[in-house]
Amino acid sequence: MAITTTAEELRVGRGGGPPPPPGDGNGGRGDGGQGMPHVVPLRAYYLGLSLGLVSILMFFMALTSAYLVRKGAGDWQGIAVPPVLWVNTVVLILSSLTVERARKLLAAGSQESFRLWWGVTTLLGVTFLVGQYVAWQQLRAAGVFLTTNPSSSFFYLLSGAHGVHVMGGVLALAVVFLRQNYRRVTQAAAAEMASIYWHFMDLLWAFLLLLLYLGR
Repeated sequence: MAITTTAEELRVGRGGGPPPPPGDGNGGRGDGGQGMPHVVPLRAYYLGLSLGLVSILMFFMALTSAYLVRKGAGDWQGIAVPPVLWVNTVVLILSSLTVERARKLLAAGSQESFRLWWGVTTLLGVTFLVGQYVAWQQLRAAGVFLTTNPSSSFFYLLSGAHGVHVMGGVLALAVVFLRQNYRRVTQAAAAEMASIYWHFMDLLWAFLLLLLYLGR
């Protein structure tokens, strides 16, 4: 009897196992084949991202509550918000526009244009962080330090905590920019999750700036 070998069996390898099952509809191929890595469903990534964003939101809401309670004390002395923060805000808003532009270009299959606009978004994120550092330096030059008064302490705490989370976002943007192939998720899904996180950082900063400005 003739023995035939299909291309699928050759692709699976020499382990002799059956071919892996088809994808699960989430960009994965399943984990039924021998030697194949376990593939996490795409919805699990979105669930993890959602839980992470909720945790970040709760953290900043706790800081906001502490800010408002502490402001009610008699020794509160408001500080002037450095004007560069408004420029930083415009930069962050522009980065949200560019990241959406990049994501749509990726969905349309324009890889080169996607990388261009995604790279611009990453640079804008770095520019925002540099601008936040400049704001801190302006406060220091004006004699306003972390321990000057409760108002300045909260300013450094809120802006610094947000800056750390933006650094994480810039890192995610850089990873998507540098990589095109992923083992367990598509590039489009990675770009979408990174853009969701970035939009969240944008909205969070707008809230914090209004809090610091109006709550002086």
